Amino acid sequence: MQRKLHPLEGIVAICALVLVLFVSVGFAQAQEVKKIALRSSSALVQDAGTGEVVIGKNADTVVPIASITKLMTAMVILDRGLDLEEPIKLSREDAVAMKGSRSRLRTGLTLTRGELLLIALMASDNRAAAALGVSYPGGLEAFVDAMNAKAGMLDMNDSRFVEPTGLSPANVSTASDLAKMVRAAHDYPLIREYSTMGRATVKAHNGRRVQPLVYGNTNGLVRSKHWDIELSKTGYISEAGRCLVMHLKLADKDLIVVLLDSWGKYSRIGDANRIKKWLESSHALGHSS
Repeated sequence: MQRKLHPLEGIVAICALVLVLFVSVGFAQAQEVKKIALRSSSALVQDAGTGEVVIGKNADTVVPIASITKLMTAMVILDRGLDLEEPIKLSREDAVAMKGSRSRLRTGLTLTRGELLLIALMASDNRAAAALGVSYPGGLEAFVDAMNAKAGMLDMNDSRFVEPTGLSPANVSTASDLAKMVRAAHDYPLIREYSTMGRATVKAHNGRRVQPLVYGNTNGLVRSKHWDIELSKTGYISEAGRCLVMHLKLADKDLIVVLLDSWGKYSRIGDANRIKKWLESSHALGHSS
């Protein structure tokens, strides 16, 4: 005669089944990441339209974000509606603000705010980003306050900014938060344009002399015919490793890609190519329409 299950035994059996399902899903996700062998410590690939996570790896780990910071810098400048044609003379103050990082810009040169924004986004020039913060109404302190206020508006709850360049390791965030920032930055046509230009020339004025300065994009993928990138930003300091964020079209989808703390000079680009290949293959989970 078959024994009838006690109600508690039924509950235990259901709980066990749920646990097995969770473990199976977690294992499958881990296998996905392992399969494409990402070298970035944190990574997130997200459907830009639905928010669906296609690939996630330590996406909620708080880490330094280096020059990915400059996307927030750009949004704060544009939100304030400052005159992009206004000439800004580089000062000793913005030299201090960039903490001795190398730049082709020298104290005394004058560029427009728009030119500074362009080379901060495209070429990740730290002197340009520092000058944008220092010349902000109310100065650098007001600028940093605006950065953190903007982060709060975007529900970037695990993010904190202390300066506009990304040189400080105290500028921290998560891959999940940065996906929110990339999505918001994508709404600014000028950020899309400037961050994906392959090359540009700005005119630095030094008294009556004009010094043309040619800059290239720090993300070589924007110049590749095999990529359709709508927004891009790279970053690097030793504490953050190599970082890359992009908003792009891939495998018939609008995607946000966040790669943080990738070891090796070319590993973030390698990870991007591995993700592209995986998504374009018939085995990618998000490939079917």
